[in-house]
Amino acid sequence: MLDLACGEGRHALAAAALGSQALGVDRDAEKLAMARELATLRGLRAEFECVDLEAGWPAFGTFDAVLVFNYLDRARMPQIVHCVAPGGVLIMETFLDAQLQLGWGPTDPAHLLRPGELSDLARPLDVIHGREVLEPVDAERWRAVASVVARRHQ
Repeated sequence: MLDLACGEGRHALAAAALGSQALGVDRDAEKLAMARELATLRGLRAEFECVDLEAGWPAFGTFDAVLVFNYLDRARMPQIVHCVAPGGVLIMETFLDAQLQLGWGPTDPAHLLRPGELSDLARPLDVIHGREVLEPVDAERWRAVASVVARRHQ
């Protein structure tokens, strides 16, 4: 499983706890150090690599699952999709441009999805499930997000 822009590794660590071989990638060395520390404390086998995803990518290979949360780089979507192995899935969720009206989150349109865009970005994978929602984060805040689960043919 590949967790791109993993931050402190929340999803990679959860996958490792379920027995997956997990690789988390992020450019923030401090957050990756925290992820490694959490993996050690929990006795989990997960790897974490410091990579600037806006620069050249190393050859990650292909994975049964590629996770991308709260990260959007339209120019890199073909590379992200390429990391999905035959029969594998892409699980991606990030903010919609409606998030701007909610007063928090990304403010750069380059990091915000337009309605209906995520399914197009996941091509040529087959979308199994997609959604666009306005949902509560807590008692004070809401978020506007799009999610997709897409599979590569075997």
